[in-house]
Amino acid sequence: MNTRAIHLPHDDHDCGWYAALPPPAATKRLSGKQQADYAVIGAGFAGLAAARRLAEQKPDARIVLVDAQRVGYGASGRNSGFVIDLPHKMALEHPDPAHKQRLLGLNRAAIAQLQRLVTQHQIDCQWSHAGKFQGAVGPRGLAYLEHFERLMTELGEPFRSVDRDELAKVIGTRHYSRAVFTPGCYLMQPAALVRGLADSLPNNVELLEQSPIQGLQRDSKGQWVLQGADGQIRTPSLLLGTSIFTQEFGYLRSRLLPVMTFASWTRPLTQAEMDSIGIQLDWGLTPADHAGTTVRMTQDRRLIIRNTYKHVPRYGKSVSDSTRQEIREGHRTALLARYPQLANVPFTHTWGGVYAISRNFTNFFGELETGVYATACDNGVGAAWGTISGTLLAEMAVGSDSKHLQDIKSVTGMPSRNPPEPFLGLGVRTRIRMAAWNSRSEL
Repeated sequence: MNTRAIHLPHDDHDCGWYAALPPPAATKRLSGKQQADYAVIGAGFAGLAAARRLAEQKPDARIVLVDAQRVGYGASGRNSGFVIDLPHKMALEHPDPAHKQRLLGLNRAAIAQLQRLVTQHQIDCQWSHAGKFQGAVGPRGLAYLEHFERLMTELGEPFRSVDRDELAKVIGTRHYSRAVFTPGCYLMQPAALVRGLADSLPNNVELLEQSPIQGLQRDSKGQWVLQGADGQIRTPSLLLGTSIFTQEFGYLRSRLLPVMTFASWTRPLTQAEMDSIGIQLDWGLTPADHAGTTVRMTQDRRLIIRNTYKHVPRYGKSVSDSTRQEIREGHRTALLARYPQLANVPFTHTWGGVYAISRNFTNFFGELETGVYATACDNGVGAAWGTISGTLLAEMAVGSDSKHLQDIKSVTGMPSRNPPEPFLGLGVRTRIRMAAWNSRSEL
């Protein structure tokens, strides 16, 4: 293969999670000619987990982890801070109970792994076993909530119905008719967690940031050559933790859909403001209707509103400043619908994060060609899935085997092929608009 990455990450500069961190240490960039036993592209949840597991299994190997941006600046540092044990809503509808149990086991293995690392390395990331609410506003949301309860019953997983009054004592609003509480979710500050995972990598991992790989080819000796602006890496084994950007290296083209979702958060609330609405700290609520609004209250008193989806074929460059402002105004409407008493509390940041989905809701995991391995297409549940899939991808690359590795092979496959443009973009945009319209009562 001889290819050149055309579209590089182009994230906005307004991610609240990242802005809340202290300034990062000086970056080390790719320069000169380097040789590695293993190279990993992408320092998000998947790439960090892959590099760590490679280092554990091959302590004498040289592993290079390279990212186009600073750690925590990309998609892994831009989610809403949920690490969810349950399979995604679509996966919960899979007809095979064993399939769902494998997904549940993989997600819980990821949570246990992250818990261990947070504790071992004392990563300050607001890590919390808080569980999660799934909330419904009106009849549409309530119908989705009842469907979710049936799926949970079939799965044999614990859940608890929470009425309006009980919910309001936690989240400080009577906007929701009812919710379902599930206990297995963890909450965290994603940019802080990702940076902490990078800072605690084993000594035989070298992290290179702000070093976009712009070309990839195999040389005459069968080595992969990763070409950057000021240097190159040669390696016999390449692992891609690049999510949607996997297609920029020539793989899974026409099989991944780039979608961006957006969030805004407030400044930290004062104690008086907290008391005025009767709100508690450290909880998360996702919508029963998947196109509705996610709400988070952080440990440092910030309210987060997340909704709005965009098809972004050019990633961040697909979203203009005027579009971001329009999205921010929509977030403001959603905030005030829930908390009209906070009319004088401003948003300080509004940001987007891009991820990959597939039309057949299938994750890719495995060897793309000799010496190239990838996990791609998290379908919007990246923290747990990225962690476990990156870990197991490293095990595959070194020839290990485990029950979890067999499980992930059995629940993944090939994302279906997309129709050509302009039909693809037209179809995706139409579907997103229809979902937003149908779910407007839940926003």
